[in-house]
Amino acid sequence: MTPFVYTAPAARVVFGSGTRATLADEIRMLSCRRALILSTPPQRGAADQLAADIGELAAGVLSEATMHTPIDVTERAVARARALAADCVVAIGGGSSVGLGKAIALNTDLPQIVLPTTYAGSEATSILGQTADGEKRTLRSPKVQPEVIIYDVDLTLTLSTHQTAVSGMNAIAHAVEALYAQDGNPVTSVLAEEAIRRFASSLPKLVASPSDFEARSDALYAAWLCGTCLNAVSMGLHHKLCHTLGGLFDLPHAETHTMILPHAAAYNAAAAPEALRRAAGALGTEDAAAGLFDLATRLGAPTSLSSLGLKRDDLDRAARAAVQTPYPNPRPLALPAIRELLDNAFEGVRPGSDAGRETLDA
Repeated sequence: MTPFVYTAPAARVVFGSGTRATLADEIRMLSCRRALILSTPPQRGAADQLAADIGELAAGVLSEATMHTPIDVTERAVARARALAADCVVAIGGGSSVGLGKAIALNTDLPQIVLPTTYAGSEATSILGQTADGEKRTLRSPKVQPEVIIYDVDLTLTLSTHQTAVSGMNAIAHAVEALYAQDGNPVTSVLAEEAIRRFASSLPKLVASPSDFEARSDALYAAWLCGTCLNAVSMGLHHKLCHTLGGLFDLPHAETHTMILPHAAAYNAAAAPEALRRAAGALGTEDAAAGLFDLATRLGAPTSLSSLGLKRDDLDRAARAAVQTPYPNPRPLALPAIRELLDNAFEGVRPGSDAGRETLDA
């Protein structure tokens, strides 16, 4: 067997139905007494309900989380946490709420508890992406790893079919990249295949029947697996492009992941054939790139960057930014090839069986 290194996540995971009722106990187990509850503005009601549930353990509610974790929002949140003498943060929501909690922790060392309501998977990672001056920068630090994750399947039952689709595709991207990561290992590969398999089965069921509890459970479990994979390996081309597009043009995070993923898989197909073969097998298809595109289409998810308002003139700028500081990737990042990838994603072209079989130095 090839030598490998695997670092296990240190978070405590509570998974089930109705598990949000354990929040007060989890706060006390961290020896905390003043929790600042975080959410996005639309989820203020859910945050207020959590505050009511934990009573005197709630120091306050801050509902200013937004996409891509802008530095100015973080600065206000840190000031609020200090003013309230908060000794922990509780984030409820998706990647935006989780990101703000991580950013606060980075600046204050406060412990975090997360209650995910989407399939983003970021709650399971020590990764934080922050935006300033139109650039999204990513860091890894144990300081931003949440201490406790409370997965309550009930919190996902009202997730819209659109958010179910794009959030699930976002998570699948973590698993696909884990399969071809330069520091991949047998543990994350097994988790990644299982995650892709579970999502490929559960997401179509949820689009057809959003209240399917077993499918919701499978999807939330798969999201945790995907986040665990992402936390254990380095990110490649797919995540680099999504962070570039998000930082430069403020594109919606999950939708961007959904659109880029099939084309990133096609780009890397010739350089990582075994990894993409395993992804295809988990999807139940012969070709991973086409299978990912077909899954997104079946879910009714958007597949073209143009539908997000991106202009064709923006693609040159995005391609140049992506190759300036490339992530490790099976296939080298070359400007003409990246520009072609973005063209295909802009148009929403279904990857062909030979899409990733161009010469590797193209």
